[in-house]
Amino acid sequence: MANRQDIISKITEWLQPENFQDYCPNGLQVEGKAEIETIVSGVTASRALIEAAIDANADMILVHHGYFWKGEDQRIQGMKRERLKQLLEHDINLVAYHLPLDDHPEYGNNRQLADVLEIKNPRPLDGLVWQGDLEEAMTPETFNLHLSRKLHREPLQVGEGKSEIRTVAWCTGAAQGFIDKALEAGLDAYISGEISEPTTHTARECGIHYYAAGHHATERYGVQALGAALEKKFGVRHIFIDCDNPV
Repeated sequence: MANRQDIISKITEWLQPENFQDYCPNGLQVEGKAEIETIVSGVTASRALIEAAIDANADMILVHHGYFWKGEDQRIQGMKRERLKQLLEHDINLVAYHLPLDDHPEYGNNRQLADVLEIKNPRPLDGLVWQGDLEEAMTPETFNLHLSRKLHREPLQVGEGKSEIRTVAWCTGAAQGFIDKALEAGLDAYISGEISEPTTHTARECGIHYYAAGHHATERYGVQALGAALEKKFGVRHIFIDCDNPV
C-alpha cells in the first residue's frame, strides 16, 4: 500500500507535466482515497473501464485520456455525471497524463510502440514525432501485416512510396497532421493512430507510405509501462484493462 500523494509526486518527477501546454489537466483529476493498494490502468476513462476497475477493487485509475478537455461542455450531466458519480461513490482516484505520457523517453506511448513494433534505434524526430529503422527492409504489404500482427488490428494503408520500407516515423493517437515531418526527413513510411481526408492525398502525391494503425491500438502501451513502474517502485498491485475501441 502507498500514499496517493507519494505516487503523484513520483509520476510528476518522471513525466514533468509542467513542461507541456496540454488540452487537459495532467495529474490527479478526481480525488479518491488517500491510500492506494491497487492501480488499474487503461487508455481512456470510459464507463466500461470504471466499472471494470470497481470489479477489481481499484483505488486508483491511471489513464492516457481523462476528463476536462479544453472546449468541452463544463456542465456535470449525462455521461459525465454518471462517470464521476461512480468514481466518487467508490472513492476511486482518477489520474490522467496526456502529452507527457506520449513524450516520455522510457514510459511514453511513442517509445513503447517502438518496442512493440520492433523498430530499431527509436529516437525523437521533431516534437512528439519519433523515427527509427527496420531491422530488415519490408515491402509496404509485408509491413502492413507486421503492424496487424503486433497491434491485433488491421491498419488502413494508403500512399505510393518506395518499393521497400527501411525507415519509419510515427506518432501515436490523432497525429496524422505530422506526416509532413516524415516527408521532410525523407523517411519511407509514417504511422499514426488516425487518418483525415487530406492525409490520403498527401501520402499519394508526396510519395510516402502511410498507416493509420488505430488511436486506441497505438496508445495501449504507455499506461502499461507507467503502471508497471509504479508497481515496482511502491509495491502496489497494477492491472491493465483493455476496453477495446476500434477507432
